Amino acid sequence: MGVVFGVLGPVTAWDGSGDVVALKGPRHRAVLARLIVARGRVVPVTRLVDDLWPAPPSDAVGAVRTFVAALRRALEPERPPRAPSRLLVTEGPGYALRADADGVDAWRFEQVVGAAARPPEELVPRLDEALGWWRGPAYADFADEDWARAERSRLMELRLRAVELRAEAKLALELAADAVPDLDAHAAEHPWREEAWRLLALALYRSGRQGDALAVLRQARTLLVEQLGIDPGPALRRLEDDILHQADRLEPGQDAASRVWVQATEAYDRTVASSARARLESTVGILRNLAVTGGGGLEAAREQRMAAIAAAEELGDAELTARVIGAYDVPAIWTRSDDPAQAAQVVAAAERTLAALTAGGHDAVRARLLATVALESRGARTGRAREAAGEAERIARGLDDPALLAFTLNGVFMQTFQRAGLAPERDAIGAELVELSARHGLASYEVLGHLVRLQARSAIADFAGAGEHAAAAERLAERYERPLVGVFTGWFRALRLAASDHVPAEEVEAAYRDAIARMEGSGMPGFETGLPALAELSLRIRDGRPAQTDEHTDWGPYLPWARSLVLLAEGRRGEAAAALRKVPDPARDLLFEAMWCLAARAAIAVDDREAMERARDALAPAAGELAGAGSGLLTFGPVSRYLDDLNATLR
Repeated sequence: MGVVFGVLGPVTAWDGSGDVVALKGPRHRAVLARLIVARGRVVPVTRLVDDLWPAPPSDAVGAVRTFVAALRRALEPERPPRAPSRLLVTEGPGYALRADADGVDAWRFEQVVGAAARPPEELVPRLDEALGWWRGPAYADFADEDWARAERSRLMELRLRAVELRAEAKLALELAADAVPDLDAHAAEHPWREEAWRLLALALYRSGRQGDALAVLRQARTLLVEQLGIDPGPALRRLEDDILHQADRLEPGQDAASRVWVQATEAYDRTVASSARARLESTVGILRNLAVTGGGGLEAAREQRMAAIAAAEELGDAELTARVIGAYDVPAIWTRSDDPAQAAQVVAAAERTLAALTAGGHDAVRARLLATVALESRGARTGRAREAAGEAERIARGLDDPALLAFTLNGVFMQTFQRAGLAPERDAIGAELVELSARHGLASYEVLGHLVRLQARSAIADFAGAGEHAAAAERLAERYERPLVGVFTGWFRALRLAASDHVPAEEVEAAYRDAIARMEGSGMPGFETGLPALAELSLRIRDGRPAQTDEHTDWGPYLPWARSLVLLAEGRRGEAAAALRKVPDPARDLLFEAMWCLAARAAIAVDDREAMERARDALAPAAGELAGAGSGLLTFGPVSRYLDDLNATLR
């Protein structure tokens, strides 16, 4: 491992052997710290001058260059003379630090806290280690600097959350007494954090100290009322009432829901024969519920789903197989499959089952199979998936089954990407899903409808409307425990900032870092892969900068459309032109317009008229949209701007 930087305390650097790197004077460290705060973004020399001196001396620019040269010698002592630095680079009007993703302790800390969905037995040691990286307040030697203030506050909030996450994990592992000392100190140091008091009181109660738990809650009430003039929030009030009544739910694993689950599963095992076919259908019901929990639950559901289908097919009962396949009606918002190979297997099984069903009397089952074909064929370029979606919807509209109609509408949504500019159609589907689901209590599909509308309204730059749907989806997610919703709404909020001309780049980048951190452990590789790279590229295009050229960038499935821009950024125009000639049409998905805009940008740069004409024809129907914003995640700017540039170049 190369140089590692520490900002969770005084700003420090260690070399590959773990020895401290001599960073010279305080202004050398200030330059380094300022570049770390920028997270790889170029900081102009003029900005560094303003940040380093309240009243800059006449030779300030030269002094900054001297500091940078000294830092380069210290950080890369084996770099040959006059060879360009690969770590502290010169780019445009300033400098940037190209540290690895795990090369700064604060960045690693973010990753650990962002992976809070891990099992508690894994989370506790990871958080113990991460909290041990703190050597004092973040950027301790620059506490009074304006440029460090926001980052210091953000990291401190992250640290407090990490302490509370560790306590929650210990409580889940029935280590309440072990959690008490840290929580006691945490609440004393941060008396306005109600979550600190709640966790401390709960840990005390579970340690057999009911009186101490009540005393802590009353202490919290006194502080809040007397110092801030506010009453404790609902979580503290509910906990106090539960402790007074010794509610069962305060004990780990002893809440009413847990008891019912244990009793019901025991009864099922006693009364339903192990060979009964009903077990397969019951299993799929569990998998369906497991999938919406996200993370490990989604991955486990995906792993077991095909096994359940295969078991049903082995029995040779087409109707049973149809029910097993169709019962997995998990709402889907992202248009790229998490497991394309398995999706193809599911489609093949659904098609076999459709062919095996006897004629008549199976309309609802057939509609579910057809909707499954439409959903699992997301991004396909064949007409079969669209045909299946249309037939499923037609059948469902003739039946009095709201849940079936919602499922088929999800399939129709997945097949509304045959060309650019179809955001209004998807908005109409989302509106119907919201209305239908709210009327019939279909919470998961109501969430889906709001997310569909969030995407569609973002496509046409109606961020106020999209924000209302994001808030509605989050309220439902909290009520019905749908943790994956926050992944999508977190990305939307970053998109909303990026689409504004008035939000500083640092704030937008911070929002995307938070959104990316929330993806870890979500169990959605089809969603995760390549998106961080695209988000960075979108911000570079927003700022008029070239594409990132780091060879370790994971572009995932978007590499063919990004490759030419990367080569252009490296000055390899001929190779960029050759790569562009090999670019296929993009997948029919939520980033269809975005990929065409990247192709258009490259085509103009290398003067490839054929590619320009293809891009112009593909993008024309989306002239009124923001490129990529229909994903609800990121944008490359107005499609009309690309069309204007294409038309001007082609004249």
